Amino acid sequence: MLIDTHCHLDASEFDADRCDVIADAAARGVRAIVIPAIARFNFDTVRDLAHQCEGGAYALGIHPIFVRHAQEDDLDVLRDAIIAALPDPRFVAIGEIGLDFFIPEIAQGVERDKQERFYAAQLKLAAEFDLPVLLHVRRSQDILLKYLRRIPVRGGIGHAFNGSAQQARAFIDLGFALGVGGAMTWTRALNIRRLCTDFDLGHYVLETDAPDIPPAWLPDDDRRNTPGQVHGVAQALAQLRGIPVDDVIKVTGANALRVLPKLAGIKLS
Repeated sequence: MLIDTHCHLDASEFDADRCDVIADAAARGVRAIVIPAIARFNFDTVRDLAHQCEGGAYALGIHPIFVRHAQEDDLDVLRDAIIAALPDPRFVAIGEIGLDFFIPEIAQGVERDKQERFYAAQLKLAAEFDLPVLLHVRRSQDILLKYLRRIPVRGGIGHAFNGSAQQARAFIDLGFALGVGGAMTWTRALNIRRLCTDFDLGHYVLETDAPDIPPAWLPDDDRRNTPGQVHGVAQALAQLRGIPVDDVIKVTGANALRVLPKLAGIKLS
């Protein structure tokens, strides 16, 4: 089962042809698309969009890059949104949450403190409601792990993971799968490509992060990523590991259903 476990399908880049993008993904064999929220303003948007496409699913959370603009009561709004969404089979995780220490202006001082505070609060929500999390991991692996050890959750996905093998193992041991997307398709991405062969295939899921992180084969004059590209990601991972693409699709699909168990409640065929 081919699943895009991380796609910002609500992004403005898709406003002109969103229906066509969804149809293209389905035509390429994509059976589920997980749409994470990024802030209070798009909680309703990702929910409604997930219900508009077959195999659509969504997550609710406050992205670390958007934390700087968030109000403290946004966490209360998130909690209320989670409670309202619990009966919905298309609501599968808390996300996108995490820490971003790549952007200098939010990687230190009060901005970093606020990131960590919001991350911890959202982990507590995930623990309270026994939900997996979609983790934004950018130059923040060790601090993310520190909080996960303090606030255990039921696992989830380390989105666009690019750390060391030791850090990857630590996330795996805590019940996380590693998200593999377009970055892996670039031959210069040596660390990511190594990570994609370091562990058993049972620890990986496929993703696009569309419209971002375009794969290597998209033309220079159109770098917009789309969920349909996840099939090419599967092919690239299969080539890297020297196995049939059907094996990659089968195993990563099963992995996605394992770490995001509510996906099983959606019609995916």
